[in-house]
Amino acid sequence: MKFPRFTARLYEQLVKDALKQSFVKLDPRVLWANPVMFLVWLGALFTFAVGVASLLGLSKEPAGLAFAVSGWLWFTVLFANFAEALAEGRAHSQAASLRNLRKSTPARIVNASDKFGPDMPHQVVDSMTLLGNDLVLVLPGDVIPCDGEVVAGVASVDESAVTGESAPVIREGGGDFANVTSGTTVLSDWLVVRPSIASGGGFVERMIRMVEGAERKATPNETSLSVLLIALTVVYLLLTASLLPVSIFTVSRSGVGSPLSFTFLTALFISFIPSTIGGLLSPIGIAGMTRLLAANVLARSGRAVEAAGDVDILLLDKTGTITFGNRRATRLYTVSGVSRRTLLEACLLTSYADDTPEGRSVMELAARELGLDPDALEPPEEGVFVPFSAQTRMSGINLEDGRQLRKGSPEAIKARVARLSGYFPYSLQGQVDAIASRGSTPLVIAVDEKVLGIIELKDVVKPDIAARFAKLRRMGVQTVMITGDNRLTAAAIASEAGVDDFIAESTPESKLAAIRAFQKAGHLVAMTGDGANDAPALAQADVALAMHGGTNAAKEAANMVDLDSNPTKLMEVIRTGKEMMITRGALTTFSLMNDLAKYVVVVPAVLSTTDPVLASWNVLGLASPESALLSTVIFNAIVIPLLMPFALKGVEPRAVGASELLMRNLIVWGVSGIVAPFVGIALIDQLLRLTGFF
Repeated sequence: MKFPRFTARLYEQLVKDALKQSFVKLDPRVLWANPVMFLVWLGALFTFAVGVASLLGLSKEPAGLAFAVSGWLWFTVLFANFAEALAEGRAHSQAASLRNLRKSTPARIVNASDKFGPDMPHQVVDSMTLLGNDLVLVLPGDVIPCDGEVVAGVASVDESAVTGESAPVIREGGGDFANVTSGTTVLSDWLVVRPSIASGGGFVERMIRMVEGAERKATPNETSLSVLLIALTVVYLLLTASLLPVSIFTVSRSGVGSPLSFTFLTALFISFIPSTIGGLLSPIGIAGMTRLLAANVLARSGRAVEAAGDVDILLLDKTGTITFGNRRATRLYTVSGVSRRTLLEACLLTSYADDTPEGRSVMELAARELGLDPDALEPPEEGVFVPFSAQTRMSGINLEDGRQLRKGSPEAIKARVARLSGYFPYSLQGQVDAIASRGSTPLVIAVDEKVLGIIELKDVVKPDIAARFAKLRRMGVQTVMITGDNRLTAAAIASEAGVDDFIAESTPESKLAAIRAFQKAGHLVAMTGDGANDAPALAQADVALAMHGGTNAAKEAANMVDLDSNPTKLMEVIRTGKEMMITRGALTTFSLMNDLAKYVVVVPAVLSTTDPVLASWNVLGLASPESALLSTVIFNAIVIPLLMPFALKGVEPRAVGASELLMRNLIVWGVSGIVAPFVGIALIDQLLRLTGFF
């Protein structure tokens, strides 16, 4: 899926929409979901009412101060709403591109009793009317009208509309590649598809609902943090309430000034409660899911993204994740008495008709050693190519001069050479065994009855994978490789890749048992998979990433789907989860330290005119109680806009352990949270003096 880039024009529209929504979200029924900001809304409403009452002569409190406080409180609520609306708007803009896939398309209904084929009789209906027991014929050039499972045929399918990947994929029935998605296009051949889900509940529809936030719920960490914020709000309510009898006492003792007014008490209370993180909590969660979607990963809920941040065990399949998945020719071994050039030329001749990744890698290796361009090579005009078959386990070419060159498994070549009265060198057998023992695959080259040498095919470890595992290790994530190879081969690849552990000779049962064992030991486990046999393990894992090109069973069992079908994406998912977790922790630390510092700054200044002792604690030398109060309210309002970029973009996760990360959080964000009010309130107070407001 190609999601829209946030160009200047698109961003301008997002901002306009967010501004409208910031006022719509003033509805108390909406604000109630965020108790902290609801209290700010009540404070803004109350101080505005006090100002109106003062103008009408119903209150002796200064109307100008009440209206100024009310205005900045309204600004606080509106910008918190704006931050949430902007985060939602970014997600909605991505959903808009998904809606282009959700179109009514013609669908050819066929009968199950008919013989399947491209020319079978059919009835054209609207795709929105399809039922789960229908059979749909899809011909070349047709858009697949539904999510479903291939029951007949094999075809090349363009899935770029969903995955963003331009290379076509093969879809056929009876295996792990039998699932198709609505909105994709058949390029060649034909398919008969059975819808897997009722109309309106397909993959694209589910994506739209999730992206738009219709299915987004507060995550456990968000809920826990909300409870903490409510508890802190109650604490600050009690502290603020205690200031009233303190002010009454100091006034009665000094005979100067007057007790704190309702405007003062309301403004102080709103300034002390954790409104900063309260206003940014929802945008952080929405932005986390949006960043995942931008990486072409669909998360079923914020809970899955959040869990990714806490993962400490990562299970990875060897093939396609740690290794390239396609075996590549890495080395050649010649038989005694055979020149290397003879072997190289035989490799080329036997591989012209081999269009497999392995065959192409043999061509590339031989051409590179001969100093030739593999893309410029032309097959010989004379000769009959012999394709590979599962029966012969060989491929090759019969040349015009009578020579027959073959490339195949050692056993197949050995049997062929024996039939032609040749012999298989004993030394070569030892080399074959050595190649097999280190997890590689040997292919033997022969011309007629004479063996020329061996090609070593190796499932090559991706060059950057060890560094990525090392980074995950520093972040506290242990990597475990899963493979069906024997222990010797698995150990060799695990050592080269730099994983922490491995599970050899794995089965679906052993994967499930391993996940349960890790979870029983208190770990959070993430894994990826694409086949039906992966479904039990995916369902058991705390974070499960299914490949979009995999089976429906795998996608339904997982809590995330990778539209690119890239198994290594799981590492990016974990990084995004940790980024969201770190962002929430960093901004929460800043907010709590910020609130504590504001209390220390503003309380002595507000009570300074009635108590000489408290006046000495007015370390910033704020102009007056009114100036101190309004400066604090203004600072409290502008700190949310200043932190919003961090909430939307996220705080970059560092490859360090949990203890080091916590210490860095406290130093960087905690100290910043303490220092910021002292600097900010002092500057605002000076500006208010210069403007003559106080």
